[in-house]
Amino acid sequence: MFDSLPHLAGAVAIIVAGLCALVTLAVVLLRALPQRAAPAPVADDQMAEIARLQAETTLRIEAMRDLLAGRQSELARSVNERLDSVTHHLNQSMHTTREHTVDGLQKLNERLAISDSAQKNLTELTSHVSTLGAVLGNKQARGAFGQGRMEAIVEDALPKGAFAFQHTLGNGKRPDCAVFLPDGRPLVIDAKFPLEAITALRDAKGEEARKQAAARLRQDISRHINDIAEKYLLPGETQDIALMFVPSESVFAELHDGFDDLVQKAYRARVVLVSPALLMLAIQVVQQIQKDARMREAADKVRGEVGLMGKDLRLLQERVAKLQQHFGQANEDMRQILISAEKIDKRASRIEELEFGTEEGAPDVAAAPAFPSRIARNIEAAE
Repeated sequence: MFDSLPHLAGAVAIIVAGLCALVTLAVVLLRALPQRAAPAPVADDQMAEIARLQAETTLRIEAMRDLLAGRQSELARSVNERLDSVTHHLNQSMHTTREHTVDGLQKLNERLAISDSAQKNLTELTSHVSTLGAVLGNKQARGAFGQGRMEAIVEDALPKGAFAFQHTLGNGKRPDCAVFLPDGRPLVIDAKFPLEAITALRDAKGEEARKQAAARLRQDISRHINDIAEKYLLPGETQDIALMFVPSESVFAELHDGFDDLVQKAYRARVVLVSPALLMLAIQVVQQIQKDARMREAADKVRGEVGLMGKDLRLLQERVAKLQQHFGQANEDMRQILISAEKIDKRASRIEELEFGTEEGAPDVAAAPAFPSRIARNIEAAE
């Protein structure tokens, strides 16, 4: 578009040249007025000269019209190319924004699918509480059952690489599960909860049998708490707390209701008892912590990208403003050209209205065609 402005200046120069030619023609006509009584041969020569000048002026005006039409076509082509470029950049920006939106919605759907799966697992686990006693009768089956429930909860909520089963610690011990947190220290989960004492307490018939079963329960759980604290709480390597997984909501509730001293001892040893529901909640908290850590790592990159987007937007606004300014200047130039052409047309009309005295056999100058009025029509047709 910027290259078309010099072409417009050339077109204006051509119009000015045409105006000069018309003024020259008017001067010749005015000089011919006092010589109306001249002999016929002299008048014929003057009329021939006027006709020649008229033909030359007509040819110049036609050439000026063609040149102006060509410059206007070139200007329109340049403007269309610039508009196509701006439209292309806008389409690319909208396409990128749409892709980001689709990716965000897809991730949201994946998160909702994970939540639905966890809710489904919780419902299935609740429906199988009635068969827990039969499973807990076998010690090996009980261990596999607790391990399986814990692994299912962890695998459903955390991505691969965020946890490890049977992870080896620095002291050679291998906990049932290790969940890796952003600081690099794993959170240890133990699923080997001693349920034989709970089963004996529920099966006790008399008061003495219940006391013995309660004493056994305190001894077994206390020993298991000490084992977890000694094996899995390593300063500087693991987290400051460890989780003891209780694979039954009813057993977890019974421990909190009747054995508060064991729960307090576990807290003092930095071992937290968790039921399936609480473990799921803890895993969700860990997942959110990991997500926040990833977001903090990408914060600088996001800020940089946002800054670049803002810079591109400001540059686009400046270019559109410049394009609008050039459009306004071009429109103003075209308006001035039309005004000049209209003035030329009016002056030509006044020249046509002048009466020339003619002799017999001499051509009537007033009957000549009004060619200057073609300027405005040609310019309008070129638009």
